[in-house]
Amino acid sequence: MLLRIPEALSPAELQRVRDLVENADWVDGSVTAGTQSAQVKNNRQLPEDGEAAREARTLVLDALSRSVLFFSSALPRRIYPPLFNRYGGASNAFGNHIDNAVRTHRASGNHVRTDLSCTLFLTDPGAYEGGELVIEDTFGQQAVKLAAGDMILYPSSSVHRVEPVTRGERFASFFWIESMVREDERRRLLFDLDMSIMSLRQRTAGREDDPEVVRLTGCYHNLMRMWAST
Repeated sequence: MLLRIPEALSPAELQRVRDLVENADWVDGSVTAGTQSAQVKNNRQLPEDGEAAREARTLVLDALSRSVLFFSSALPRRIYPPLFNRYGGASNAFGNHIDNAVRTHRASGNHVRTDLSCTLFLTDPGAYEGGELVIEDTFGQQAVKLAAGDMILYPSSSVHRVEPVTRGERFASFFWIESMVREDERRRLLFDLDMSIMSLRQRTAGREDDPEVVRLTGCYHNLMRMWAST
C-alpha cells in the first residue's frame, strides 16, 4: 500500500526543520547504505548523532504522534529514528534498491524490522527538477514528488529509487517502521476498515452506541487481537 499523508508537518514545524538541516554539516550518504545500495547511492546525509539531526528528529516524531492517518496506516510498533538527506549538485541520485530487512540503531542497539519505508518531503517541488521517488509495486511504477511537509508511506520490500536532481536541491527525512501487523495485506484491510468506521462515526455523531459502529469497531479490534504483535 502506497499512502500519502498530507501536511505531516505543520508550516511552523516544516520551517524549523528546514532551518536546522540546511545549516548543518553533511556527510556522504553511504554511511547507512547496505552492500548493494551503497553501489548506487549518491547523496548526502546528516550524521545521526548531530545536534541538528536530533532536534529535527524530535520535531518529526512529535508530528507523527499526532497523526491519526499515520497511526491507522502504519500501526507502528517501532520507528527507526528519522534520518535526513539532500540531493543536488554532484550528489544527486539513488539508484534502484530494496531497503535492508532489519536496521540496527547504532546508539541504542535496537533492531527494527523494516515493514514500511517513509519519505517526508522538506522542499517544495517547484524548487528543484528531477528527484522523484520512483516506487515499483504491484500496480507498476509510481513516481512520487510531494509538497513540502507531505509524506509517502510504502512497503519496504518495494524496489525504489530517487531520480537525479538536475536543478536545485531536494531535502527530505526518511525512516522505517516495524509494524504491529507484519503483513501488508492485513494492514491494508485494517486501514480500510478503520477509515470506514471513522466515516460512519461522523455520520452518526452523537450516537456512540449505534449498533453498526459498535459491530464494526468490534470486528476491527478482534482482527487486531488475531494479527498484532506488541
